[in-house]
Amino acid sequence: MIDYLIYYYKQGTEPFRSLSVLPDEEVIKIMEELCDDTLFGARFKDPIQYMRNRRQTEQWVREEFMAKGGQPQEAYPIPMVLGASKWMVKQAPDPDAHGEIRIPLSVFTEYDVSFTYPDSMISLWFGREKPKEYYLPDYHGKVFTLSEILSIVGEKGLPEEDWETNLPSDLAPYIEAQVWNHKLLERYKQ
Repeated sequence: MIDYLIYYYKQGTEPFRSLSVLPDEEVIKIMEELCDDTLFGARFKDPIQYMRNRRQTEQWVREEFMAKGGQPQEAYPIPMVLGASKWMVKQAPDPDAHGEIRIPLSVFTEYDVSFTYPDSMISLWFGREKPKEYYLPDYHGKVFTLSEILSIVGEKGLPEEDWETNLPSDLAPYIEAQVWNHKLLERYKQ
């Protein structure tokens, strides 16, 4: 059974940060610096649209999580991955600076963390648009609690290893975790 979350980040930068907390001017500057032709950088080509979509997605996840009893302590989550993601490691823009922080699931309760498959922005998009070649009605456009996602993974395994999906190679196939209680992450900063 998977019993940890991983936070992927660039070594030498402060972990557990989010663009969502920053003023738009600062966000645009950061995204202009990060924008390139890699899968990670390409999403920043239109920073205003990206942040609009991101904030809408975070609000959707927050509302759905609260409807299931979640108790977010913050207005925005820190995104992580349930288990490990080979896709994330392979797509790292700077493999020499790739960093990972592993946090045991036992640190979190049902009230602290929500989950989507795949990445929350993609899940919401698929849930709304329902593209027939990719849409999985049991997973897309849904927010899961800790116990719900562990039940799914216990039955099916992790998507990158055991699921039969047909996501295009440029879309992340992992289960995203959204940590809503940032205080729980403090002791894991390196």
